Amino acid sequence: MIDTKKITAAAEAKLQGTDMFVVGCNCSPGNEIELLIDSDTSVSIDACVALSRAVEAEFDRDAEDFSLTVASAGIGSELRCLRQYRKLVGRPVEVLLLSGVKITAQLDAADEEGITLSYEEKQTVEGKKRKQTVRVTRTYPFAEIKSTREFLDFK
Repeated sequence: MIDTKKITAAAEAKLQGTDMFVVGCNCSPGNEIELLIDSDTSVSIDACVALSRAVEAEFDRDAEDFSLTVASAGIGSELRCLRQYRKLVGRPVEVLLLSGVKITAQLDAADEEGITLSYEEKQTVEGKKRKQTVRVTRTYPFAEIKSTREFLDFK
């Protein structure tokens, strides 16, 4: 079985100096390798093809047979690395917490510890009879987050 770290290192070396980056690399027991990349702008098919050929050239097919698929992390797929979070700052995201709570909010910030979200929530305000809609800003550490996706509203 081919080491995914070697594939990732080869891909990162080829992507050096571009706005593209490696999101993840998976290898099945049958040596079917899937390399996911993303970009600060967009990823073209031609970029995937060029990277696939460049990475394949680094490895000896006679030593070990493998199948390499290079793909873009698609719209609506889970965010896996900090750079993807930073790319979506200021945009709506859908966060599923480990507790099972789903939050749709605007991503305000992302750093190594976690993310900051702002959303509207109904709360009891002192001096008012009914609950009022209040803008809430909260920080969630990555340890509490199960998954995060870009929220796409088709309305």
